[in-house]
Amino acid sequence: MTFVALVLSLLVACLGAVGVASPPRLLAIVQKFQSPAGLYVAMALRLALGFCLFLAAPASRSPDVLRILGVVIMVTGLITPVFGLERFRRLLTWWASHGSGFIRLWAAVALGFGLLFSLLLVR
Repeated sequence: MTFVALVLSLLVACLGAVGVASPPRLLAIVQKFQSPAGLYVAMALRLALGFCLFLAAPASRSPDVLRILGVVIMVTGLITPVFGLERFRRLLTWWASHGSGFIRLWAAVALGFGLLFSLLLVR
């Protein structure tokens, strides 16, 4: 499970890196989730990452931190469909309207979290 968690964490970091390097490219990736199926894919990805982090926590450098983050990510995954497609679209429009600097900032946060997860998973 640690390997799967590491791969998913590196995927988060890669998406963050894409957003830092090219905000329009990240925006294009995120826009692909603007469908009912896309919301369920986002939910599944969040649940998978959270579950893997939670299960990999005992073998990590900081088990309590990874358990907490895993649970938080799973909860966000569970509420993703409740959030709804229309709210997602409004949020995406708002996010994109703030310009590339704002998108880069959020992408840097994703990059940081992905790298943090990765570092905590590797002993």
